[in-house]
Amino acid sequence: MDETLFRYNPWWEKPYSPGLIARPSEMERLMKNLDNHQIVFLTGLRRIGKTSLLKMMVVQLIDQQNIDPKKILYVSLDDYTLLNKNILEIIDEFRKIHGFGFFEKIYLFLDEVAYKEDFEIQLKNLVDSHNVKIFASSSSGSLLKKQKSLLTGRNVTFEILPLDFDEYLQFKNISISKTDPQLFEKHFEDYLKTGGIPEYVLTGYPSYLSELIDDIIVKDIAAANNIRNSSVLRDFFLLLMERSGKQVSLNKLALILGISVDTTSRYFDMFAQSFLIHPVARFGKTNERILSSKKIYAPDTGIRNYFTGFRDLGSVFENYIYLRLKSWQPEYIYQEQTELDFRLNNGIVIEVKYHDESLSVKQEKLLLGYEEGKRFVVRNFQAIQELLTMMRNK
Repeated sequence: MDETLFRYNPWWEKPYSPGLIARPSEMERLMKNLDNHQIVFLTGLRRIGKTSLLKMMVVQLIDQQNIDPKKILYVSLDDYTLLNKNILEIIDEFRKIHGFGFFEKIYLFLDEVAYKEDFEIQLKNLVDSHNVKIFASSSSGSLLKKQKSLLTGRNVTFEILPLDFDEYLQFKNISISKTDPQLFEKHFEDYLKTGGIPEYVLTGYPSYLSELIDDIIVKDIAAANNIRNSSVLRDFFLLLMERSGKQVSLNKLALILGISVDTTSRYFDMFAQSFLIHPVARFGKTNERILSSKKIYAPDTGIRNYFTGFRDLGSVFENYIYLRLKSWQPEYIYQEQTELDFRLNNGIVIEVKYHDESLSVKQEKLLLGYEEGKRFVVRNFQAIQELLTMMRNK
């Protein structure tokens, strides 16, 4: 095991520079939790950048916080060579390698932590009894379910989302001059088409997104849930991408796929747990929320476009807006056969119309029924940025 740990932690022996592109806004919210005793969980889609953020945190600790590099352990817990070792055994070996006493503070970066059985019990033991700061990641939404009881009050969770437009420009090394504002619109629509999966933004390899989805469907869903016919899952995913931004009828999908409604519902939940889709409930009373159809959004506009083609720019823009608003727990409004896109948990109501798309008469009437200053029509990148700035400053 020593060889494996040294391989994962090159900073123990020499200066470390991973050559990664910074994501300042993500790093800022992670660094704000460095000095508290809570476990910091990173969740989100596979290959969304969780591992890169953990390694950038290591660099921050060494270069800016002056932490002894040998007191920092990074390990990917899905490593086959660590299959027979639990988390506590790995930590004990780490302390033994460097001769650290039980009460000396150490910093742990545990990638894909949910691969270890009973990880939540072991993390509870660490945070309650050891002098540690823990950052952990998982691509499985089951992490969120498992941590609730045992780790209540001991954790904070961040979902890592695709690159936003500013990050996309940084990754593409694009600078838009104030003298060329016409280029802004071009680059923004290129961003809507490409999406924000970091490696895909950098390489543009056509097969990358297909391989990513196959990995999630085969490894995270089919294998983990003993589903032999993964082709049905692929067909289901394609149907969902085609319905992105719309209400979804599980009965209709079951009929198309030739499977039961119960099976369709189970697959739907699996996709949501793997961050392949984002379901959005209807705003209203509890029975309306439970019984009404969910709207769904793709995890990334590039993934959506890869499987459906780059069409219906207004719908793609709406998917982008959803991702920007996700932390405000959006729900959709449906009244008198009229839909408005989002109602946020701060009471703000939003209808998305890209550029010159017009509201229907019924939508305009429904929107005007909400308090002035709480209702917005979002038509472009600048509008959503202004709205986000306003909400964050309140």
